[in-house]
Amino acid sequence: VSNRMNEIMKVLTAAAAIFLPLTLVSGIYGMNFSRNTWPDLDAPWGFGLVIGLMVTITVGMLAYFRWRRWV
Repeated sequence: VSNRMNEIMKVLTAAAAIFLPLTLVSGIYGMNFSRNTWPDLDAPWGFGLVIGLMVTITVGMLAYFRWRRWV
């Protein structure tokens, strides 16, 4: 029973580690800033860049965790 619980805890920890940087990025870009105070807020490609960054972080962390056989 303990070994199974350790495996479950490993997967839950990996999921939390994946969502932590996504929460940070979305929290920073979700703040109410005035114009010209944060890069890429007014750029037409800014939203796509941030979403692409978040997808890249997720895929990179998933690949790393699978490479380490944690997930």
